[in-house]
Amino acid sequence: MNNNRLTDTICAISTPPGVGAIAIIRLSGPDAINIANTVFHGKDLLKVPSHTIHFGTIRENDKIIDEVLVSIFKDKKSFTGENAVEISTHGSPYIQQQVLQLLLKKGAKHAQHGEFTMRAFLNGKMDLSQAEAVADVIAANSETAHQLAMEQMRGGFSNEIKKLREELIHFASLIELELDFSEEDVEFANRQQLKDLVTKLHETLHQLIQSFNVGNVIKTGVPVAIVGEPNVGKSTLLNALLNEERAIVSDIAGTTRDVIEDELNIKGINFRFVDTAGIRETTDQIESLGIKKSYEKIDQALVVLLMVDAVTISKEKLQSDVAKIRERISNKQKKMFVIANKIDKGNEQEVLQKFEGIDDVVFIAAKDNKNVEEITNKLYTSVAEGLVNTNDTVVTNARHHEALSQANDYLLRVLEGLDQQITGDFLAMDIRQALYHLGQITGEISTDDLLDNIFSKFCIGK
Repeated sequence: MNNNRLTDTICAISTPPGVGAIAIIRLSGPDAINIANTVFHGKDLLKVPSHTIHFGTIRENDKIIDEVLVSIFKDKKSFTGENAVEISTHGSPYIQQQVLQLLLKKGAKHAQHGEFTMRAFLNGKMDLSQAEAVADVIAANSETAHQLAMEQMRGGFSNEIKKLREELIHFASLIELELDFSEEDVEFANRQQLKDLVTKLHETLHQLIQSFNVGNVIKTGVPVAIVGEPNVGKSTLLNALLNEERAIVSDIAGTTRDVIEDELNIKGINFRFVDTAGIRETTDQIESLGIKKSYEKIDQALVVLLMVDAVTISKEKLQSDVAKIRERISNKQKKMFVIANKIDKGNEQEVLQKFEGIDDVVFIAAKDNKNVEEITNKLYTSVAEGLVNTNDTVVTNARHHEALSQANDYLLRVLEGLDQQITGDFLAMDIRQALYHLGQITGEISTDDLLDNIFSKFCIGK
């Protein structure tokens, strides 16, 4: 994206493709109001105040294209920090294209992906992390993901980064000053105070880096794998959880030969359920591929639901299966529940005795939807509340996570250098690198390639 385009006036349709009640066409740039005024018949848009809405018609010569509402935003008072206009038309795709083509004829340029938000960043209306949060707000599909994105868009995360960077800049300037007086062997930066600061910054960055595991799960959804032997009711459970016939249910073992995925929102948190192929020994080549994928999904999941036939499984087999899954997810921040299905088919006392000593068991009859709600309650209370009940800043962006990790590595090098009493010039090099990576998060340090990569992922019109 060429930053020289800031002198252009850009336009795009900002509402999703297709027919709707209304559509919005946006204009932004030095001539936005002038161009809109040439096609709008109503009030003179050049004379109206900012943040006002006006009714009229869009015309090409004497031809009326549509009756519209035009919103005017002037200079720094707009989202982009420059003159901007939003034209609300009827939702006909034909009307949308006619208005857009008319604006292009009058001198506007078609906006590129994310160019409106990029202009907001370049014009100082928001920093880079806030700009990225705009895309997260649009993509949020759960209450918690929306809350995190809104907090970041309002500057919660970037303000914390700026504070860290300002504290480090103070000591960096003192170190740089020492280099100017290197021949006089003076020390302006107290080494113990610098060590205390860098230690504090390192601990803060470490917490932010660790929070990415939580933030990424909230942003993309909690992955839950339903695993077990064939014909224990995994597909029936998935259908019961989703309240629809999503998976094929059959008495024939091995019917599910691939993974089936769908999402369920539980109290504002998205859970991504995966119904895997039944895990067993088989000579069927296609079924074997499905089983291999099942193990891959177990490795990727944050929660594993090990489903068993509560009546037919032996106690020895139950303990063996539980041990296998626990071993596979050991040393990882994962949770496992044992789902004892078909409890309505056997003797209750015998079933309960069989599961003595097994933790986190939910007894259900998936076919009759009995106790299925207990699974969703356990998922939320044991996983979701632990993830979201925090006032700490949570990192959700992979680019931010990488930049924080890089900055933290250089802070560790500063601490090592202080312990080894290395000279100020080497300390200054590592501090500069830490500042560089922190600056990349908020856009205080950026390149055209970085900006192009970020904003190319936005939709046109935003």
